[in-house]
Amino acid sequence: MIDGEKYFAGAHDILHAVRQVIGEDGKLRPIENLPNNRIVDNQYRKMVKQKANYLLGKPFTIKTKNEGYAEHLDAFFNARFFQLLNRVGRDALNGGIGWIYPNYNEAGEMVFTRIKPWELIPLWQDADHTRLDAAIRIYEVVTYEGQQERVIEKVEVYDQEGIWYFILDGGLKAEEVPYRPYFLIGEDAYNWTRIPLIPFKCNAEEIPLIKQVKSLQDGINQILSTFQNNMQEDARNTILVLVNYDGQNLGEFREKLAQYGAVKVRSDSSGAGGDVKTLQVEINSENYRTILEVFKKALIENAMGYDAKDDRLSGNPNQMNLLSMYSDIDLDADEMETEFQASMEQLLWFIDASLAQSGSGDFSAEDVEIIFNRDILMNEGDIINNCKNSVGILSDETIVANHPWVDDPAEELNRLKQQKEENMMDNFGFPPNQAPQNLPEEGEPVNDEEQ
Repeated sequence: MIDGEKYFAGAHDILHAVRQVIGEDGKLRPIENLPNNRIVDNQYRKMVKQKANYLLGKPFTIKTKNEGYAEHLDAFFNARFFQLLNRVGRDALNGGIGWIYPNYNEAGEMVFTRIKPWELIPLWQDADHTRLDAAIRIYEVVTYEGQQERVIEKVEVYDQEGIWYFILDGGLKAEEVPYRPYFLIGEDAYNWTRIPLIPFKCNAEEIPLIKQVKSLQDGINQILSTFQNNMQEDARNTILVLVNYDGQNLGEFREKLAQYGAVKVRSDSSGAGGDVKTLQVEINSENYRTILEVFKKALIENAMGYDAKDDRLSGNPNQMNLLSMYSDIDLDADEMETEFQASMEQLLWFIDASLAQSGSGDFSAEDVEIIFNRDILMNEGDIINNCKNSVGILSDETIVANHPWVDDPAEELNRLKQQKEENMMDNFGFPPNQAPQNLPEEGEPVNDEEQ
């Protein structure tokens, strides 16, 4: 769980890599006088953002027959909530599961708080992890004693009775206020009949994305770092062959070579001259490029993402090519959407309870459909032609809803209605279905003064 967050932030294992050589005893030992590049090419972060934004990058659509209920839900599901949901989606991909905690702020308004997945230990009632018995949250808080910074570990236990507060400092100690209910109405304490912690899973098994691609990401970093190391091993720090070197030892030779870029040699007793030769190992960059491409392609496939530089996007790709490119990420998004739909049902339960408690109405029996709008490239020309060809076969509402230029189908249908009414205005300027008044009968003069 922590690995996913670390790799997303760029803290990869390659940053701790140490160059090693085989020592006299045949065992590896670290060496410091060789290039030791630690290059991070964070393809994992790219995959997490790609998958999160594919499903959660656009606001979802709410469908319900009760317009009043829809207005209440729109107030809850505002821009801040969609930002929160996107971050929870990243938590789910990085850690296998994300958490939203519905609670009340000081103004008595329901708000939604993100809890980091590595802070929470869920205690499940069932093997499928659908119902919570309790949960333990452990997190750090930075405090100051004078000018001295101090990190305190806090523990919160969520159960059916409320929240219990502890401090982990050489042992578990209760805070000064050890217990609070989930919310207050006036001075009366109330608790939910469910524990207000809602899990958002990326898949049913809660397997984080990093487990599927970590070795491939490490391989990409290693290939790039090794290539850079080899490129830096030039004549001044690679294998040299010395003939009649005019010096005492190899360490001195290396130092003088690095300092002056020149070497003194001498002739031996037989008159043979000195020389310095290099053993060059050819670095075939094409081999590195090929291996790197294989690793990157494998990472995309194992992450079930897509390659934005895919050959299928060249030229003027048709809709079938685009759908083929998105097939893997779409398949994975189906499972993630199923999990998020179930989580949204739990969230709606708390919203309905809050609306009922505030006197806004009882909407618990209302049917609501949450539609996640995926962020996908499309060939607009093909889709528009399909919409044209569907006129007379499908309803205007269905056609408008599937048009790529329409964000709000209901608003667009109202515009179409107004446009039709304007076009139906007759030459006298009367709106449709409204008969003109006091028009002259046929054969009567229009102006009495002309008689």
